[in-house]
Amino acid sequence: MPGTLLLPLLAHALATGPGPDGGTGTVHNGRARQLDVRPPRIEASVTVDGVLDEPAWRQASLLTGFSRYAPVDGLPADDSTEVLVWYSPTAIHFGIRAFAEPGTVSATLADRDRIFTDDYVGIFLSTYDDGRQATAFAVNPLGVQGDGVVVERGAGGGGGFGGLQTGREPTDISPDFVFQSKGRLTDAGFEVEIRIPFESLRYQPTETQSWGINVLRVVQSRGYEYSWVPARRAAASYIGQFGHLQQLTALHRGLVLDLNPVVTARSVGTRDGDGAFGRTTGPAELGGNVRWGITNDVTLNGTVNPDFAEVESDAGQIVYDPRQALFFAERRPFFLDGIEQFSVPNQLIYTRRIADPLAAVKLTGRRGATSVALLSAVDDEALSLGGDHRPVYNLLRVQRDLGRASRAGLVYTDRADGDHTNRVLGADARLVWRSIYSAQLQSVVSRTTAPGADALTGMLHNVTLRRAGRTLGARYALNVVGDDFRAQSGFIGRGDNAHATLDHSYTVYGREGSWLQSARFDVVLDGLWKYRAFVEGGDMLEKKLHFNNNVTLRGGWQLGGSVLVETFKYDPDLFRGVFVARPRAEAPGVVDTVPFVGRPSIDNLDYVLSLTTPNFRRFSGSVQYIGGRDENFYEWTPAYIDILSTSLAWRPTEQLRASATYDWQRYRRARDNSLVAETRLPRVRVEYQVTRSIFVRAVAQYVADYADDLRESGGSDAPLLRQTAGGFVRARGFSTADRRATHENELRPELLFSYLPSPGTVLYAGYGSTLVEDEPFGFGRGGRGLVRQNDGIFVKMSYLFRL
Repeated sequence: MPGTLLLPLLAHALATGPGPDGGTGTVHNGRARQLDVRPPRIEASVTVDGVLDEPAWRQASLLTGFSRYAPVDGLPADDSTEVLVWYSPTAIHFGIRAFAEPGTVSATLADRDRIFTDDYVGIFLSTYDDGRQATAFAVNPLGVQGDGVVVERGAGGGGGFGGLQTGREPTDISPDFVFQSKGRLTDAGFEVEIRIPFESLRYQPTETQSWGINVLRVVQSRGYEYSWVPARRAAASYIGQFGHLQQLTALHRGLVLDLNPVVTARSVGTRDGDGAFGRTTGPAELGGNVRWGITNDVTLNGTVNPDFAEVESDAGQIVYDPRQALFFAERRPFFLDGIEQFSVPNQLIYTRRIADPLAAVKLTGRRGATSVALLSAVDDEALSLGGDHRPVYNLLRVQRDLGRASRAGLVYTDRADGDHTNRVLGADARLVWRSIYSAQLQSVVSRTTAPGADALTGMLHNVTLRRAGRTLGARYALNVVGDDFRAQSGFIGRGDNAHATLDHSYTVYGREGSWLQSARFDVVLDGLWKYRAFVEGGDMLEKKLHFNNNVTLRGGWQLGGSVLVETFKYDPDLFRGVFVARPRAEAPGVVDTVPFVGRPSIDNLDYVLSLTTPNFRRFSGSVQYIGGRDENFYEWTPAYIDILSTSLAWRPTEQLRASATYDWQRYRRARDNSLVAETRLPRVRVEYQVTRSIFVRAVAQYVADYADDLRESGGSDAPLLRQTAGGFVRARGFSTADRRATHENELRPELLFSYLPSPGTVLYAGYGSTLVEDEPFGFGRGGRGLVRQNDGIFVKMSYLFRL
């Protein structure tokens, strides 16, 4: 009997014994699953200086015993990490001691949210302890910040800030939160101190709190991620595996009232039709945002004339399929606050549809297991279909927790533009069971009205089943978008289709110490119907069989290789308005203009190769190549394709960062190897971080876009024409006229000075320009040289008042 009692007494002594440096805080070993933490409440304030020498740190709870999480989970961490945690009445404090071999720590004086090629530590707080969403705070060894939100959507079984391996739930790093951090390198690794004020968080309206928590450490020199919670990658939920901060009491959030006035001024230059360049400088515009924390978990936001916020233009994208719309992420601060509460499957809420609002108001909150998010906005008249109304948006999202990791939700969106209206109503649910199985269900109806036309009613349905096993994985998905379904407040990349996917994966793992970390093999069956063909039992428009192979090697190297077998049927909707100028055989000199009809189908065989390097201290890079025989969308004939995407990041010093990307796409006719179309898109970005708050940045992007005069496939070489109001014009690519002939080669340079001491308080001064030339990459050597088409100078100032 005495021996029986000795083990639990010893375990209790280890868990509650002396803390770090002889302190009195409790010790919680993650690998021993000591995951319930009661951090001490200490009436003290400390200086956030990266030195953990105040008395409060000796009383803090200690989180230790980290495990490997990626690329392979389950093993003890190779480097020790200690995380101290305590809280005061107004903030929660974290102190991190990260041990590393000398000379292996990677750290730069980066801009905010650009630390993820460095070593870093991420703290995830699920303040509602719902197993579904968390706020993430990250710092590199110098204390430079990154932050965002994670919402369990069923994309994968992991979490993190993008991480070292794909197939997991990503962190949306667009939102910014006010918190303080400072870090320093030490002989043993690095130390970081973090203070997160409660007014920057939303949490339960109860006297005693329990929050979910995990700490993630990324060591770039090894290519590993370590997790305090011994989390499993083979799980339907990452957040559902978190530990807990328990018995948090008497948290004092105070009055949460943020006033954020914004002043912007712009001078815009344009070239008119006669070639003269003129400039227009308007008066400075005043706008601003207000954020009021009505309660701990209910927030009211308002904005008037919100700032444009896009201090760097969206990076160019190559169009691989003209039927697929391009997605651009939201960047405006007002819309980013609480954006996770508007998350809907199939992106039925997409706030960038509200392009230039005059004013908007937003209410987000939670009561018990139910969360509500409501956004109303009035857009500019220029966005009206008739040009004489201000479009009004109303977006509502309601979600209800079901058990530990499941949920159900409702969505309603309404866009009213005079007599033009679009309303969407839908329900969805995500169900999780037996830790590795999940299901996503969704059913939506839309109704669209326009003057002089019948109302359109359309449906959208989605069913997705997943198995997130360690070795065997599976995903079965069916997404159906009706031909009359419209979501004018959302983003539907491609409508009028039914899309089915069957994906089975098998993963093997290397032995400890071997070069092979993991290898995943996928076989994907993918089919797509036009909506009517699906309903009536017709044939598929697209049939795909993909064999995908991805390997992760020691140190963080990643290799990929795929073989793609596909069949695409002719899509008449893509070539509506396209005609053929075909000579009449029986009447020489006579040309018939007849509608274009392509061959019934095209068979493809492509291969994909990819390589991603580790994030070395000075550089990192990636390359992907797609080649083979594919469909030529321009003329609907087989083509040889070359698609290359490369990226390179160079960090020569702690303050200087440079990155370059190059995207190349080329189509050559399979019949005679002649060039159909080619796009070359290099982009270079150089940034110098003067101080932690000040940087200067230069960006240059060049787009060289060529499209041949199109002709009929099958050997006739008859020209393809597009019908316009004035008759027919020779078709070039998918343009409706020859207007691109003088705008094919475009250079867009940008310069920016930024002072950003904290989110909401900023000074931006920038310049951007667009120049075009006749000769691709001629830079003045041929033709008319580079000619400036437009430019802009802008200044933005804002200040965050926290009352």
